[in-house]
Amino acid sequence: MWAGLFLRAACVALLLPGAPARGYTGRKPSGHFGTERRRLGPHVCLSGFGSGCCPGWAPSMGSGHCTLPLCSFGCGSGFCIAPNVCSCQDGEQGASCPEAHGPCGEYGCDLTCNHGGCQEVARVCPVGFSMTETAVGIRCTDIDECLSSSCEGHCVNTEGGFVCECGPGMQLSADRHSCQDTDECLGTPCQQRCKNSIGSYRCSCRTGFHLHGNRHSCM
Repeated sequence: MWAGLFLRAACVALLLPGAPARGYTGRKPSGHFGTERRRLGPHVCLSGFGSGCCPGWAPSMGSGHCTLPLCSFGCGSGFCIAPNVCSCQDGEQGASCPEAHGPCGEYGCDLTCNHGGCQEVARVCPVGFSMTETAVGIRCTDIDECLSSSCEGHCVNTEGGFVCECGPGMQLSADRHSCQDTDECLGTPCQQRCKNSIGSYRCSCRTGFHLHGNRHSCM
């Protein structure tokens, strides 16, 4: 009987107005988020581990507020204005910006001189091309460098340049313009004797042998 009276008294005490609540809801007070937002500024995210900057944002060096946007791919010549959003020099926006060319532009500079002095002028066409004005605009035409090349052997024009080649029995020198003889005898093409010559070689045989019709073997 006494046990039942004590139990009823305990229940009445819990239901009385003003009784302190002893339960824990597992949530932080409603004003906690507002306090953290005021402390860290905008773009603040809360989790069970605490608070911090939301993804794509970082604290600024000055105030420590989450106001510094992050661009994962880099902005090159532009600057980051929002998470993964770059503002580029051409006025466009995107995940990244193209690298800016120097004052000479994409193809570099040429030095032009007159009576007033010399100055660097940006090339309109790449090296090895000449600029031609047409009715539809500027056209870059390949220059045939072989017309004025210094190749000792044969010159082959390429797009934007040229290469020198040498004939049979010759090889290109280190300067890439002149040709030098290849000593074919180093490869032992002859069965007995080999004599190198400019651009070629000649086989011969010892006494008692004569050269085969293939000009290499001895019989």
